[in-house]
Amino acid sequence: MKLNGCDDDKMYEERLDKARERVIETISQNMNLYGITPSVGRLYGLLYFQAEPMTLDEMKEELGMSKTSMSTSVRNLLELKMVEKVWKKGSRKDQYQAEEDWHQTFVDLFTTKWRPSISMNISAIEKSLKEMNQLLEEGNVPEEVLAAAREDVTKLHDALNYYDWLGRLVNSFESGEIFQLVPKERKS
Repeated sequence: MKLNGCDDDKMYEERLDKARERVIETISQNMNLYGITPSVGRLYGLLYFQAEPMTLDEMKEELGMSKTSMSTSVRNLLELKMVEKVWKKGSRKDQYQAEEDWHQTFVDLFTTKWRPSISMNISAIEKSLKEMNQLLEEGNVPEEVLAAAREDVTKLHDALNYYDWLGRLVNSFESGEIFQLVPKERKS
């Protein structure tokens, strides 16, 4: 980081850089919770502390990654809504800045990851329930198989209840209702 100041300020800049680096490193280590690689997490951390948007070349220089890798990382962050492309007057290059609202970043990450998973699981469960129910209606099925199918049908209905609940939870994040139950700010 370079601040506008004289060389006497170098010690203060180094202390600030050290404090920022600690947070960036922690962000990069914890991003695997969301299926994001540490290098993409480092990029988000870098952008988070920037006062101005950065170009791919600037990010590449700062992190020492290849332009291809940098481009892929930025694309991942764009898809997750953790960064946005911004227009800067007088610049032909694309520039990017971090989403600074961590609540919104979490909501976007959570809903982006869970919405497709819910749909996929419900679809698989419903298909399996249909097949199991057909099996239960057939005449020559051994009792052991019927008993196991009945037990499985009960389990799968429980799973559908869970995915219904999870879908409502995702909806509460998307609508912002979750913040009525768990406010963004602690009440003093």
